[in-house]
Amino acid sequence: MTKLAIAVLGIDLGKNSCSLAGLDQGGAVILRRKIKREGVVAFTAALPTCIIAMEACCGAHFLGRALVAQGHTVRLMSPEYVQPYVKAQKTDDRDAEAIAEAATRPTMRFVSLKSEVQLDLQALHRARERLVLARTALINQLRAVLLERGITLPKGRMVLMRRLKEIGLEVLPVGLRTRRLMEDLLEECATLDRRIKNYDEEFAAITRSDQQARRLASIPGISRRGWRRECVC
Repeated sequence: MTKLAIAVLGIDLGKNSCSLAGLDQGGAVILRRKIKREGVVAFTAALPTCIIAMEACCGAHFLGRALVAQGHTVRLMSPEYVQPYVKAQKTDDRDAEAIAEAATRPTMRFVSLKSEVQLDLQALHRARERLVLARTALINQLRAVLLERGITLPKGRMVLMRRLKEIGLEVLPVGLRTRRLMEDLLEECATLDRRIKNYDEEFAAITRSDQQARRLASIPGISRRGWRRECVC
């Protein structure tokens, strides 16, 4: 293994196994191998330092930091930028070769390795976004239930909730079963409101303690969502 003059090693990451393709200085493939995901770090530890390329997918940042610690140069790329370099029919081996080849292109745009803190923020943002989508789906279902019974309420979560509170569920011209369903939907929505608020409070605390976030928040026109995205880039 140590005799191989690998200049660029492309790794196609899989959940359990990874395909590797090594290129020499001239771009010729001199290594093809498939190994277990947990064996990648041990394999690269025995290689001379080289460029290691991967797609910026789940687990790539964790593995990338481990490879950088070994002295390798890690290049992460968005999958859509790698796709044009896949030759013929798509296979794991060809994907690994395409990743290695794409990493050598002078115009390629690379993704910076994320730190553990940045990954934590990204996970928080995605968890909050999932709850917001679930709440939106609940509101749409609630409006649809009422519309099917000839009751039209305004769009917008806050406006809808305020209007329902003003009217009162007990006076709506719906059956008992429908009223119980609406109570259940509203209770679920309130639970989501509390969970989303907890995330918002956590992001607000991060803003107060993070210098970059404070600078972003001070710029006119930058929303909370905007600085949350910036903090994990």
